[in-house]
Amino acid sequence: MKKLWGGRFEGKTDSLVEALGESVSFDQRLAPWDIRGSIAHARMLGDCGIISKADAKKIIAGLTEIGKEIEAGKFRFDIALEDVHMNVEAALAKRIGDAGKRLHTGRSRNDQCATDTRLWARDQIDAILGLLVGIERALAEFAGAHIDVILPGCTHMQNAQPVLLAHHLLAYVEMFARDHERFGELRSRVNVLPLGSAALAGTTYPIDREQVAKELGFDGISANSMDAVSDRDYLIEFCANASIAMMHLSRLSEELVLWSGPAYGFVVIGDAFTTGSSIMPQKKNPDVAELVRGKTGRVYGSLTALLTMMKGLPLTYNRDMQEDKEPAFDASDTLQLCLATTSRMLPSIKVNREAMREATKEGFLEATDLADYLVGKGMPFREAHEVVGKLVLYCSQRGKRFAELSTGEFAAASPLFTRDIFAILSPEAIVARRDNPGGTAPKRVKAALRATLKRLGAGSRK
Repeated sequence: MKKLWGGRFEGKTDSLVEALGESVSFDQRLAPWDIRGSIAHARMLGDCGIISKADAKKIIAGLTEIGKEIEAGKFRFDIALEDVHMNVEAALAKRIGDAGKRLHTGRSRNDQCATDTRLWARDQIDAILGLLVGIERALAEFAGAHIDVILPGCTHMQNAQPVLLAHHLLAYVEMFARDHERFGELRSRVNVLPLGSAALAGTTYPIDREQVAKELGFDGISANSMDAVSDRDYLIEFCANASIAMMHLSRLSEELVLWSGPAYGFVVIGDAFTTGSSIMPQKKNPDVAELVRGKTGRVYGSLTALLTMMKGLPLTYNRDMQEDKEPAFDASDTLQLCLATTSRMLPSIKVNREAMREATKEGFLEATDLADYLVGKGMPFREAHEVVGKLVLYCSQRGKRFAELSTGEFAAASPLFTRDIFAILSPEAIVARRDNPGGTAPKRVKAALRATLKRLGAGSRK
């Protein structure tokens, strides 16, 4: 293959180098954003008198036609032209002649690529923000439909205290709301125009970077040309935010996997989101939740790949940075698919409220309230903790629950226990006592749910 930039070289490129160096097989995905950036650049070149208005008009028309062909799937990308940028530029020159060869005036593939990936990332963030609102709404609606259901809240995978299922679900809403905030904050850092930085030092042409930024919807222009062409923080941060969001999805998926199994029997996931076994007719496997859980590691891998790629690169652009796109593309695709699928799965889930309520009888979930009862009678908390701990041991040795103890047995543990102790032992009473902001009391959870739905109706975190 002849060198793309033939003036400096006499020899041909080795065929393996062509295979190693090409990126068009994956970066052709950037074509719509590449064309948008090139149209804005061409318009600016014409307006600034760097190229003629007539050439700028031809370039814009040619790029528009190429964009339509790409959208229709009729454009043929050539691996010999390395990347999406050269494919588009070569097609333009072939179509409109010398005018097309003037498009690259005042820019480099370095700042062009950085612009394309920022435009791409901005659109991905907007899509992800919408999907995050969607999963928050799905969780909130699920919570609202089960506002009176009680289940064991756990620490260390051990039953700890009873909570409302709605309170449990709203915890995940908080996680995804933070993800929404993170992506929203990232958007402002993404939305800075690098075009005009050229290869690394800026350009000698009297370009108008602000005009291009305005046309492409950027909030501003980069302050340092060397940083602008070599910065991939925004893609690393994108993958980091995607990794955190996937971690939240994975935690939710893990609970659904556990809850749908016979050991818990808390939920039944809809048929559309489960699969059977190739050999065991009775199986109904939570494959969707398992796949989401598994794909989390894939997104983590994208983050690690980008961090590893960038960690040893001196300023400015290095060819290593061609490897920035596939991890970012895959992280975005994976996160969006998992958010959309999980949001659709949630309404299919049926809750076994009786199983959840029955589970609150195991594990002495009333223990903290017994200690608080004694504190209310004047006993120091640490002493009350000791008394109730011994009472748990007493019950464990005899196979009893607190509700099965007699008044005398309570009194033997502490004379401060009287018959009114039985009024606080039900899960409903325990939940109702957590009546403070952020607590699991029904009126607090209902208020939190109303606030969540109001916020989601407004379409933002704040």
